[in-house]
Amino acid sequence: MTEQTDPERPQAAHDSAALTAWLTTLVRNHEYGTLAELRRARGGTNAQIRAGWYGGDEHRELFERMAFLFAVYHQGRPTPSYGHGSLGAAARRIGDGTGRGPDNPGAQRLLNRLVASRRVPWRHLQHALTRLRACDQAPPSWTALTEDLIHWNDRRARVAYRWSVEFHTPPARGRTTQTRKDTTS
Repeated sequence: MTEQTDPERPQAAHDSAALTAWLTTLVRNHEYGTLAELRRARGGTNAQIRAGWYGGDEHRELFERMAFLFAVYHQGRPTPSYGHGSLGAAARRIGDGTGRGPDNPGAQRLLNRLVASRRVPWRHLQHALTRLRACDQAPPSWTALTEDLIHWNDRRARVAYRWSVEFHTPPARGRTTQTRKDTTS
């Protein structure tokens, strides 16, 4: 069975990179009013609707919610952060002097709540981004996070599993290794 489309209405595909570019431009240009509109939880504001355009028909709501998360993380920040890595890698940066990532019980609990969810865990994502902001750590790549959430329920993508692996992967060792001295001689 094929899907019929209306030839008069173009089917827009999603563009996560364009959403990220638009959002970072808002921060760079200090458009704090628009960013404040994006932070409104209930809405239909002009800014939220515009963010939804980047998601096309299929992912409009997800893109609106991503814009909300972006605006929450960037509240009061003068420069935009494109972020890097996945949410699992970013969660490794959550913590304080007692430990970060897997060495921090709060970060572990947060990641466990994120990856256990069958639906996109919006509330826990907001909490994770708020924690990253509070720890003065970079967010995950906004573009990659958007793509991961689009594929959240795709069993082949295994987004939650990948986040868990990236969270628990030990940090890379430095290039210089110390050699043990033989104590028997």
